[in-house]
Amino acid sequence: MKKLSFVLAAAGLMSLAACNKTEAPAANAADNAVDVMENAADNLEAAADNVVEAANATEAAANAVTNAAGNAM
Repeated sequence: MKKLSFVLAAAGLMSLAACNKTEAPAANAADNAVDVMENAADNLEAAADNVVEAANATEAAANAVTNAAGNAM
């Protein structure tokens, strides 16, 4: 019975200790830095996609001009 009481008391104390525990400021800063880097990577990927789309549109326009010039002859 004493062992059971000890285990229950230890479990209760561990629960109380875990309730009010906050992350260290360094951990929060590291998480924020990771979030910033992930957002920057997403933005860079979106910008690269925009450049590819613009290049495709430019190529399509050049092809249209070439075709129009060929048809005019």
